[in-house]
Amino acid sequence: MTRTGGFQDDDFWTEFHDFLFSGQRYAQAEELLDNSPLLRFPEGARVLDMCCGPGVFAEPLARRGYDVTGVDLSPAMIDRARARAAETGTEVTYHREDARTYAPEKGFDVALNLFTSFGYLEDPADNAQVLRTLHGSLVPGGALVLDLAGKELLARKVTPPKVVRKGEDLMVQTDSVLDDWARLRSDWVLVRGDQVTRATLVWFVYSAVELREMATEAGFTDVEIFGGFDGRPYDENAERLILRARRAA
Repeated sequence: MTRTGGFQDDDFWTEFHDFLFSGQRYAQAEELLDNSPLLRFPEGARVLDMCCGPGVFAEPLARRGYDVTGVDLSPAMIDRARARAAETGTEVTYHREDARTYAPEKGFDVALNLFTSFGYLEDPADNAQVLRTLHGSLVPGGALVLDLAGKELLARKVTPPKVVRKGEDLMVQTDSVLDDWARLRSDWVLVRGDQVTRATLVWFVYSAVELREMATEAGFTDVEIFGGFDGRPYDENAERLILRARRAA
Protein backbone atom coordinates (compact mmCIF):
# COMPACT_ATOMS: atom_id res chain seq x y z
CA MET A 1 0.00 0.00 0.00
CA THR A 2 1.23 3.51 -0.82
CA ARG A 3 0.01 6.87 0.39
CA THR A 4 0.24 10.21 -1.39
CA GLY A 5 0.58 13.59 0.29
CA GLY A 6 -2.55 15.09 -1.24
CA PHE A 7 -2.81 18.28 -3.29
CA GLN A 8 0.82 19.32 -2.80
CA ASP A 9 2.20 15.91 -3.78
CA ASP A 10 2.82 15.17 -7.46
CA ASP A 11 2.23 11.48 -6.76
CA PHE A 12 -1.42 12.27 -6.04
CA TRP A 13 -1.97 13.92 -9.42
CA THR A 14 -0.17 11.05 -11.15
CA GLU A 15 -1.82 8.14 -9.32
CA PHE A 16 -5.36 9.52 -9.49
CA HIS A 17 -5.05 11.25 -12.87
CA ASP A 18 -7.48 8.98 -14.73
CA PHE A 19 -10.21 9.62 -12.17
CA LEU A 20 -9.59 13.36 -11.94
CA PHE A 21 -9.22 13.99 -15.68
CA SER A 22 -11.31 11.45 -17.54
CA GLY A 23 -12.22 11.67 -21.19
CA GLN A 24 -15.62 12.86 -20.02
CA ARG A 25 -13.97 15.83 -18.29
CA TYR A 26 -12.25 16.89 -21.52
CA ALA A 27 -15.49 16.49 -23.47
CA GLN A 28 -17.33 18.57 -20.88
CA ALA A 29 -14.77 21.37 -21.23
CA GLU A 30 -15.27 21.41 -25.00
CA GLU A 31 -19.05 21.58 -24.57
CA LEU A 32 -18.85 24.41 -22.04
CA LEU A 33 -16.54 26.46 -24.27
CA ASP A 34 -18.97 26.01 -27.14
CA ASN A 35 -22.11 26.90 -25.19
CA SER A 36 -21.46 28.83 -21.97
CA PRO A 37 -22.14 32.59 -22.06
CA LEU A 38 -19.69 32.92 -19.14
CA LEU A 39 -16.82 31.52 -21.23
CA ARG A 40 -17.15 33.77 -24.27
CA PHE A 41 -14.39 36.32 -24.52
CA PRO A 42 -13.32 38.95 -27.06
CA GLU A 43 -11.55 37.57 -30.10
CA GLY A 44 -7.84 37.08 -29.48
CA ALA A 45 -8.15 37.78 -25.73
CA ARG A 46 -5.17 36.98 -23.52
CA VAL A 47 -6.41 34.28 -21.12
CA LEU A 48 -4.77 33.04 -17.92
CA ASP A 49 -5.82 29.55 -16.80
CA MET A 50 -4.68 29.43 -13.17
CA CYS A 51 -4.27 25.90 -11.76
CA CYS A 52 -4.64 24.60 -15.30
CA GLY A 53 -3.85 20.95 -14.56
CA PRO A 54 -3.18 18.96 -17.76
CA GLY A 55 -4.67 21.68 -19.96
CA VAL A 56 -8.32 20.59 -19.90
CA PHE A 57 -9.43 24.16 -20.70
CA ALA A 58 -6.18 25.79 -21.79
CA GLU A 59 -5.65 23.68 -24.91
CA PRO A 60 -9.20 23.98 -26.34
CA LEU A 61 -9.24 27.70 -25.52
CA ALA A 62 -6.07 28.12 -27.59
CA ARG A 63 -7.63 26.14 -30.44
CA ARG A 64 -10.46 28.68 -30.42
CA GLY A 65 -8.04 31.51 -31.11
CA TYR A 66 -7.27 32.85 -27.65
CA ASP A 67 -3.74 33.66 -26.46
CA VAL A 68 -3.58 31.24 -23.53
CA THR A 69 -1.17 30.85 -20.63
CA GLY A 70 -1.61 27.95 -18.23
CA VAL A 71 -0.11 28.03 -14.73
CA ASP A 72 0.14 25.09 -12.33
CA LEU A 73 2.44 24.09 -9.49
CA SER A 74 2.55 20.39 -10.42
CA PRO A 75 5.42 19.38 -12.75
CA ALA A 76 3.48 16.26 -13.77
CA MET A 77 0.43 18.30 -14.78
CA ILE A 78 2.51 20.82 -16.73
CA ASP A 79 4.28 17.96 -18.53
CA ARG A 80 0.94 16.40 -19.49
CA ALA A 81 -0.42 19.77 -20.63
CA ARG A 82 2.58 20.43 -22.84
CA ALA A 83 2.38 16.92 -24.30
CA ARG A 84 -1.30 17.38 -25.12
CA ALA A 85 -0.64 20.72 -26.83
CA ALA A 86 2.16 19.13 -28.84
CA GLU A 87 -0.12 16.26 -29.92
CA THR A 88 -2.76 18.66 -31.24
CA GLY A 89 -0.29 21.20 -32.62
CA THR A 90 -1.78 23.91 -30.40
CA GLU A 91 0.27 26.85 -29.14
CA VAL A 92 -0.15 27.29 -25.39
CA THR A 93 2.31 28.86 -22.95
CA TYR A 94 2.71 26.87 -19.74
CA HIS A 95 4.51 27.89 -16.56
CA ARG A 96 5.16 25.95 -13.38
CA GLU A 97 4.42 28.65 -10.81
CA ASP A 98 2.82 29.11 -7.39
CA ALA A 99 -0.67 30.64 -7.62
CA ARG A 100 0.17 32.90 -4.67
CA THR A 101 3.19 34.54 -6.28
CA TYR A 102 2.74 34.33 -10.05
CA ALA A 103 3.56 37.73 -11.60
CA PRO A 104 3.14 37.95 -15.39
CA GLU A 105 5.14 40.48 -17.37
CA LYS A 106 1.96 41.59 -19.14
CA GLY A 107 -1.63 41.63 -17.88
CA PHE A 108 -4.38 39.30 -19.08
CA ASP A 109 -7.84 40.15 -20.36
CA VAL A 110 -9.34 37.11 -18.63
CA ALA A 111 -8.31 34.98 -15.65
CA LEU A 112 -9.88 31.56 -15.10
CA ASN A 113 -9.84 29.24 -12.09
CA LEU A 114 -12.11 26.29 -12.89
CA PHE A 115 -13.41 22.94 -11.61
CA THR A 116 -12.83 23.65 -7.90
CA SER A 117 -9.15 24.54 -8.11
CA PHE A 118 -9.46 27.02 -5.24
CA GLY A 119 -9.16 26.61 -1.47
CA TYR A 120 -6.44 23.95 -1.48
CA LEU A 121 -3.91 25.87 0.62
CA GLU A 122 -3.69 25.11 4.33
CA ASP A 123 -3.64 28.74 5.47
CA PRO A 124 -6.85 30.64 4.61
CA ALA A 125 -4.74 33.77 4.13
CA ASP A 126 -2.94 31.99 1.28
CA ASN A 127 -6.24 31.28 -0.46
CA ALA A 128 -7.09 34.96 -0.19
CA GLN A 129 -3.66 35.74 -1.65
CA VAL A 130 -4.50 33.63 -4.73
CA LEU A 131 -7.42 35.97 -5.40
CA ARG A 132 -5.14 38.98 -5.07
CA THR A 133 -2.71 37.34 -7.51
CA LEU A 134 -5.53 36.79 -10.00
CA HIS A 135 -6.59 40.42 -9.58
CA GLY A 136 -3.05 41.63 -10.16
CA SER A 137 -2.70 39.44 -13.25
CA LEU A 138 -5.52 41.25 -15.06
CA VAL A 139 -5.41 44.41 -17.11
CA PRO A 140 -7.78 47.18 -15.94
CA GLY A 141 -11.27 46.07 -16.91
CA GLY A 142 -10.17 42.42 -17.16
CA ALA A 143 -12.52 39.66 -16.02
CA LEU A 144 -12.20 36.77 -13.56
CA VAL A 145 -14.29 33.59 -13.82
CA LEU A 146 -13.92 31.33 -10.78
CA ASP A 147 -15.83 28.04 -10.57
CA LEU A 148 -16.11 25.71 -7.61
CA ALA A 149 -18.42 23.44 -5.67
CA GLY A 150 -20.09 25.87 -3.28
CA LYS A 151 -20.67 25.06 0.37
CA GLU A 152 -24.43 25.16 -0.15
CA LEU A 153 -24.16 22.55 -2.92
CA LEU A 154 -21.79 20.32 -0.99
CA ALA A 155 -24.25 20.26 1.91
CA ARG A 156 -26.65 18.40 -0.41
CA LYS A 157 -24.02 16.01 -1.73
CA VAL A 158 -21.85 14.86 1.17
CA THR A 159 -23.09 11.28 1.21
CA PRO A 160 -21.88 7.77 2.07
CA PRO A 161 -18.77 6.61 0.18
CA LYS A 162 -18.78 7.07 -3.60
CA VAL A 163 -17.43 4.21 -5.70
CA VAL A 164 -16.07 4.82 -9.21
CA ARG A 165 -14.75 2.13 -11.54
CA LYS A 166 -12.60 2.68 -14.62
CA GLY A 167 -11.78 -0.53 -16.38
CA GLU A 168 -10.24 -2.81 -13.76
CA ASP A 169 -9.40 0.08 -11.42
CA LEU A 170 -11.65 0.95 -8.47
CA MET A 171 -11.70 4.21 -6.50
CA VAL A 172 -13.64 4.82 -3.27
CA GLN A 173 -14.13 8.40 -2.01
CA THR A 174 -15.38 9.21 1.49
CA ASP A 175 -16.11 12.84 2.45
CA SER A 176 -16.24 14.37 5.93
CA VAL A 177 -17.11 17.90 7.08
CA LEU A 178 -14.56 19.67 9.30
CA ASP A 179 -14.50 22.80 11.45
CA ASP A 180 -18.20 23.69 11.28
CA TRP A 181 -18.21 23.58 7.46
CA ALA A 182 -15.00 25.60 7.05
CA ARG A 183 -13.26 22.67 5.38
CA LEU A 184 -13.97 19.35 3.73
CA ARG A 185 -11.90 16.19 3.98
CA SER A 186 -11.89 13.51 1.27
CA ASP A 187 -10.29 10.11 1.82
CA TRP A 188 -9.56 8.33 -1.46
CA VAL A 189 -8.63 4.69 -1.88
CA LEU A 190 -7.52 3.47 -5.32
CA VAL A 191 -7.30 -0.26 -6.00
CA ARG A 192 -5.31 -1.09 -9.12
CA GLY A 193 -4.57 -4.80 -9.36
CA ASP A 194 -2.62 -5.74 -6.23
CA GLN A 195 -1.68 -2.11 -5.52
CA VAL A 196 -3.67 0.05 -3.10
CA THR A 197 -3.04 3.81 -2.99
CA ARG A 198 -4.53 6.11 -0.37
CA ALA A 199 -4.81 9.89 -0.35
CA THR A 200 -6.28 12.32 2.15
CA LEU A 201 -7.29 15.75 0.85
CA VAL A 202 -8.42 18.67 2.99
CA TRP A 203 -9.52 21.99 1.54
CA PHE A 204 -11.49 25.10 2.42
CA VAL A 205 -15.05 25.38 1.13
CA TYR A 206 -16.91 28.64 0.56
CA SER A 207 -20.46 29.87 0.36
CA ALA A 208 -21.54 32.43 -2.23
CA VAL A 209 -21.54 35.16 0.42
CA GLU A 210 -18.06 34.25 1.64
CA LEU A 211 -16.61 34.07 -1.87
CA ARG A 212 -18.16 37.39 -2.86
CA GLU A 213 -16.65 39.05 0.22
CA MET A 214 -13.22 37.56 -0.50
CA ALA A 215 -13.29 38.77 -4.10
CA THR A 216 -14.28 42.25 -3.01
CA GLU A 217 -11.49 42.36 -0.42
CA ALA A 218 -9.04 41.27 -3.14
CA GLY A 219 -9.98 44.39 -5.12
CA PHE A 220 -12.53 43.03 -7.59
CA THR A 221 -15.60 45.00 -8.62
CA ASP A 222 -18.85 44.12 -10.44
CA VAL A 223 -18.95 40.80 -8.58
CA GLU A 224 -21.67 38.44 -9.86
CA ILE A 225 -22.65 34.96 -8.70
CA PHE A 226 -24.12 32.27 -10.95
CA GLY A 227 -25.39 28.75 -10.32
CA GLY A 228 -24.07 27.18 -13.50
CA PHE A 229 -22.13 27.81 -16.68
CA ASP A 230 -25.41 28.58 -18.41
CA GLY A 231 -25.72 31.72 -16.27
CA ARG A 232 -28.57 30.46 -14.08
CA PRO A 233 -29.15 32.03 -10.63
CA TYR A 234 -27.39 30.62 -7.59
CA ASP A 235 -30.45 29.15 -5.93
CA GLU A 236 -31.98 25.77 -5.11
CA ASN A 237 -31.45 24.71 -8.73
CA ALA A 238 -27.76 25.63 -8.86
CA GLU A 239 -25.23 23.11 -10.16
CA ARG A 240 -22.01 25.06 -9.46
CA LEU A 241 -20.91 28.22 -7.67
CA ILE A 242 -19.46 30.52 -10.33
CA LEU A 243 -18.14 33.97 -9.56
CA ARG A 244 -17.53 36.54 -12.29
CA ALA A 245 -15.86 39.82 -11.41
CA ARG A 246 -13.67 42.54 -12.88
CA ARG A 247 -10.59 44.54 -12.11
CA ALA A 248 -11.70 48.16 -12.05
CA ALA A 249 -11.01 50.08 -15.25
